[in-house]
Amino acid sequence: MPHARADGAKPTIVVVDNDAAVLGALKFALEIEGYAVAPFRSAAEVLAQRNLPESGCLVIDLNLPGMSGLDLLKALRDRAVRLPAILLAGRAPPDVKRRAAAAAMPIVEKPLFGNTLLNAIRAKLFA
Repeated sequence: MPHARADGAKPTIVVVDNDAAVLGALKFALEIEGYAVAPFRSAAEVLAQRNLPESGCLVIDLNLPGMSGLDLLKALRDRAVRLPAILLAGRAPPDVKRRAAAAAMPIVEKPLFGNTLLNAIRAKLFA
């Protein structure tokens, strides 16, 4: 189970994936693990938010409509959003791997197997 903040709130995992089935499955799996989940289907939806959580983690798909997951992370960093981030990708080409590494954004490859994503989230939250 996730650790709660001092005020008792659960960490919120912001999940951004344009595939409704993947988004729903991730939301369900993360809620079972005890996390609060804020699901979004596009970068535009995330960028339209005025208040993202102060604690938690970003889980962002690489291939989003209109903007890559890496570009979304850059836009969020430009807005002073400092949540740790994880990139979901099918096959990440070398340039994506370099950009993700420079952004301290580990890549979890799709399809998701076992506890790979949960372990990456825990590592980011409790590092």
